[in-house]
Amino acid sequence: MKQETSSDDRLRNNIINLRESRNLSQSELAKLMGIHNSYISKIESGTRKVSTSELNKLAEIFDVSTDYLLGRKENESSTENQENKDLKKFLEDNLDNGMTFGDGEVTEEDREKLEIALTQIFYRYHDEFKKRKEEKGGFKF
Repeated sequence: MKQETSSDDRLRNNIINLRESRNLSQSELAKLMGIHNSYISKIESGTRKVSTSELNKLAEIFDVSTDYLLGRKENESSTENQENKDLKKFLEDNLDNGMTFGDGEVTEEDREKLEIALTQIFYRYHDEFKKRKEEKGGFKF
């Protein structure tokens, strides 16, 4: 018999998946939320509940609805889907077009490290563009 997943489990899994999809560490996410580093670990392990204000902050950081975080919606927001497409194109443009360094090709290990760094850069600048767009109402990333 299949056991039902609780809403707490769905919330924890969604937080973990979203955090990992953005290559954020638990401490980086905690810093973005303005909470102690250990809180994210406790939330993800199920030993600490997420407060309403933390749930709202997570939704804001990941640009998803609280319903999505709570597992009430199967799909991420359309904005989230577009960001994933934008990130994929950004990585293809910057990594997959024969990137070389010095006198040779980039190793697979270095490529993975570069992908992590570029993903973090993408989301940092993407968030800045979104804020400026909201403030001035105008341009696309």
